[in-house]
Amino acid sequence: MIELLLVSALVASIVLLEMKDLLHAVILLAAVDAMIGLVFYMMGAPDIAITQFAVTAGISTLIFIVALGKTRRDEE
Repeated sequence: MIELLLVSALVASIVLLEMKDLLHAVILLAAVDAMIGLVFYMMGAPDIAITQFAVTAGISTLIFIVALGKTRRDEE
């Protein structure tokens, strides 16, 4: 199960690099961070998993979304 999560996170990260829409990229980044948090939890490190969920998947995603909202988007 851990291997499946890691492969899924890797594939999602590669897709993330190719995305043009920044908001969708930030949301996918939060999903990747949540997958990594699940891996930490499954490996027996719930304290690191909670930190991963709170800081990386939570606060960082919120900061990115607020920053995207305050900047101008150029539509292609």
